[in-house]
Amino acid sequence: MGHGHSHDHGPVTATGRHRGILAATLGISLTIFVIEVAGAVITGSLALLADAGHVLADAGGVALALGATLLAARPASGQRTFGWARAEILAAAVNGLILAGMGVYVFVEGTRRLFEPSAVEPGGMAIFGVIGLAGNLVAVALLYRARTDSLNMRGAFLEVATDTVTSVGVLVAAAVIAFTGFTRADAIVSILIGLIIAPRAVTLLREAVEVLLEAAPADVDLDAIRTHITELDHVVAVHDLHVHTVTSGLPVLTAHVVVDDSCFHDGHAPQLLDTLQECLAGHFDVEHSTFQLEPAAHAGHEHVTHH
Repeated sequence: MGHGHSHDHGPVTATGRHRGILAATLGISLTIFVIEVAGAVITGSLALLADAGHVLADAGGVALALGATLLAARPASGQRTFGWARAEILAAAVNGLILAGMGVYVFVEGTRRLFEPSAVEPGGMAIFGVIGLAGNLVAVALLYRARTDSLNMRGAFLEVATDTVTSVGVLVAAAVIAFTGFTRADAIVSILIGLIIAPRAVTLLREAVEVLLEAAPADVDLDAIRTHITELDHVVAVHDLHVHTVTSGLPVLTAHVVVDDSCFHDGHAPQLLDTLQECLAGHFDVEHSTFQLEPAAHAGHEHVTHH
């Protein structure tokens, strides 16, 4: 059995490379939350309060992601052979749950306010909305380039992006109320905030669950990998081919590779193993691979469920 050359489960994960950005985003989000809560109390705006709640949920998600990177940086041990890398995915799942819960709350409360509108002070609402928008735009700029590096970075970006949209919604509601006196605009914007949050929460949850269930990464084609391996010289067949993701940026592949019997007699097996590992790393960007090389006669010893 062989394993890949690059097996240092480095302490810095995809999300861990951006701890500074996450910390800055967390600070911005908490500041916006405090300001918008104060604004909601002063103006009576449900939309402003809903936006503040969304920001708080986002701040909690960013805090989870940041905490997870610290856990993920802990080295591997005999008990946890991949260290705490999976903690990032758990944080993403919790993050998605928080977003989903907040989306439901905002939608339900906004619907209730449609039937029980309350007085709203649009001038103050607009001022606090502008402050929230400015802060969110700064956070979006910080996270934009890092958004594709991991599920947690993507989740953090989606959160501040939706915060930006909801801040615009608050300003629109304030303008409508100021010019028309239609106070239900505040509730309508709150409902829209809930509808904006929900799909993104579902997407984040689905992707995190896929990782936790050890599904093959969406960008990895198992059939293509199988075909590529079997086309190598001396390879007869491939079975028990499995690919899953430990955490964002760390796909893992294992496979049993049936090879010509001669490979075990002429010393060619080590060279073939190197070729297999280079093939996976070069063509499919899978750095961590484990192969079991076996002669065709070994098939009789395999479990019947192997494929």
